[in-house]
Amino acid sequence: MKKEDKAYNNIVPADRVSNVQEYYFSRKLKEVAEMNAAGKHVINLGIGSPDLPPSTETIEALCYHAHQSNEHGYQPYVGIPELRMAFSQWYKRWFQVDLDPKCEIQPLIGSKEGILHVSLAFLNSGDGVLVPNPGYPTYSSVSHLVQARIVPYDLREELGWQPDFEALERMDLSGIKLMWTNYPNMPTGANASLELYQKLVDFGRKHNIIICNDNPYSFILNEHPLSILSIPGAKDICIEMNSMSKAHNMPGWRMAMLASNAQFVQWILKVKSNIDSGQFKPMQYAAVEALNAPREWYERMNAIYRSRRALAGEIMDALGCRYDKNQVGMFLWGRIPDEVAGSEVLADDILYNANVFLTPGFIFGSNGNRFIRISLCCNQEMLSEALTRIQNRKK
Repeated sequence: MKKEDKAYNNIVPADRVSNVQEYYFSRKLKEVAEMNAAGKHVINLGIGSPDLPPSTETIEALCYHAHQSNEHGYQPYVGIPELRMAFSQWYKRWFQVDLDPKCEIQPLIGSKEGILHVSLAFLNSGDGVLVPNPGYPTYSSVSHLVQARIVPYDLREELGWQPDFEALERMDLSGIKLMWTNYPNMPTGANASLELYQKLVDFGRKHNIIICNDNPYSFILNEHPLSILSIPGAKDICIEMNSMSKAHNMPGWRMAMLASNAQFVQWILKVKSNIDSGQFKPMQYAAVEALNAPREWYERMNAIYRSRRALAGEIMDALGCRYDKNQVGMFLWGRIPDEVAGSEVLADDILYNANVFLTPGFIFGSNGNRFIRISLCCNQEMLSEALTRIQNRKK
């Protein structure tokens, strides 16, 4: 008896689905899970998901408000006033940036969501978007989803992983509406500077290109947090996203924000309000407590990251990789030895022969293929064990 064809065999997805691939980590972590199920006990040094808890005050605020019977309903798309005010005060305290909490701040369910909302708000099909190479893969994948025209721009080691503005000026910039930047940079660890931010603001103004700076790493192993919005007039042409995932150890909470001029924020809100709803009110109150953390909170966290960073450096040395010791953020980025064919080859060697998962740089773009990334989101014992496994692996 002939098996009947299923109805969906005659259905095809939208073109945008064909233009993106499953996220590398989604695919690779399935393989890691299978290895763990087989008893391999893989040490994951790939994902940047902080393993440390939020502050005690943050958790206590969540618990207190979760016990209140009237705080479980739908919330405003713009977030509660207390959260917007806390973000405003946080920017003033740490970045010396004045933001109107009523109209220049938009809470987000994570920065990744913000990338989609910004893209939907400003990019029509065929519009150009400047995407860094290497860079966070979501900049490209979301641009594909909204059917924008991706125009890569190079970040190179010899320029300190900063844009080559002379090369940008030689490019055909017609139809470019948006430029993604990310400093402190992921994956390279390159730090921001006021000079860099000034150049980006000037470039955006000159070419009428919105500069969107993704800024979640500014407090990790970085003594001088900076914001592009501290440049005079930056709000006219810039959007900055910030996240509580990294600096406040809240990745699963999905608490983030963006800031810009009131008109940009309103356009983004029009998109967002048609896609999702407001965040859980007790989590918003908890985020307020997290944002009020004193300097000592960040210093204690960075003391832990410094010790982990030293071990990550030993792993890089064991792999024969070289790296810039001035990197900031929660990763270590290193150039692989010349004799290794590529970053995926090295990452797979380490995964299969040492049961350690590292991130190959090729996933961030062609300029990352000769690099590998180590996450600092594992405790010292796990990092030490990873080092031992790598040193003892079969070659």
